[in-house]
Amino acid sequence: MTAPAGLKGAERAPARIRAVPGRPRPRTARLTPWLYLAPALVVLAALLAYPVYQLGLISLFEYTQAQVSGGEPTVFRGFGNYADVFGDDRFWQVLLSTVVFAALCVLCTLAVGCALAVLLTRVRALPRLALMLAALGAWATPAVTGSTVWLFLFDPDFGPVNRILGLGDHSWTYGRYSAFFLVLLEVVWCSFPFVMITVYAGIRAVPAEVLEAAALDGASPWRIWRSVLAPLLRPILTVVTIQSVIWDFKVFTQIYVMTGGGGIAGQNLVLNVYAYQQAFASSQYGLGSAIGVVMLVLLLAVTLVYLRLLRRQGEEL
Repeated sequence: MTAPAGLKGAERAPARIRAVPGRPRPRTARLTPWLYLAPALVVLAALLAYPVYQLGLISLFEYTQAQVSGGEPTVFRGFGNYADVFGDDRFWQVLLSTVVFAALCVLCTLAVGCALAVLLTRVRALPRLALMLAALGAWATPAVTGSTVWLFLFDPDFGPVNRILGLGDHSWTYGRYSAFFLVLLEVVWCSFPFVMITVYAGIRAVPAEVLEAAALDGASPWRIWRSVLAPLLRPILTVVTIQSVIWDFKVFTQIYVMTGGGGIAGQNLVLNVYAYQQAFASSQYGLGSAIGVVMLVLLLAVTLVYLRLLRRQGEEL
């Protein structure tokens, strides 16, 4: 018996694969995003994988100026450099200073960037353009140049800040906490534009009806941000937070320039400057590489823990 033409077509037509909630996607569907990311991953691997490999390799050897010049053979130490690092009380002091300083920088950067992003949505076109240009100018300024400018502003002899505040010849870089505070201001100044522009773009993508409904219900600007905007912008805030943590944890130029290499008796050292001193000032390249590997592992751990916490809250990343 001959089947109807419509039935024959239905039999010949391939079955369509539909995505059913709760069921795993087909293997080809899971591989598709990786195929799009493959070119970028290849470039990143070429630029990052080999340097990281060399960093880890050097950290396993006794590698000083004598080995670099060929005067002595390279000696394999295994984890001896890491034992020296973790057994040094100075390392733990510098690590604590780095964590506290980076956390304050991240919090201040996010607070300033998000506040200015909200402000951009409430001002007219001309002030908005002026603020964006000023922020992009700060963002585009090289770290060495920005640090030098901030040093001049707070100079005890010629700086305008001391004159305005009536502080006389007060030296901001002499005290430990005042020096860290000065560096924090410069770090926030050159970092907040990234947060501001990114969060502003996210706010503009939020439907205006949602914000109007919240305003009609009598919500204050702070309540609108906390209860409406922040949950909607959580994926964007995740990106800028992780980026800020990475940037601020490995601050080098601002500390090195503004405190003269780590401050008086190393009172303003952070891990990046400490690793530089061990590797180049003391010619302990293996020891400096070990500190660099520790920094890399810490940053990866912080990022993974933060993403895991967001996953537990049901966020799509």
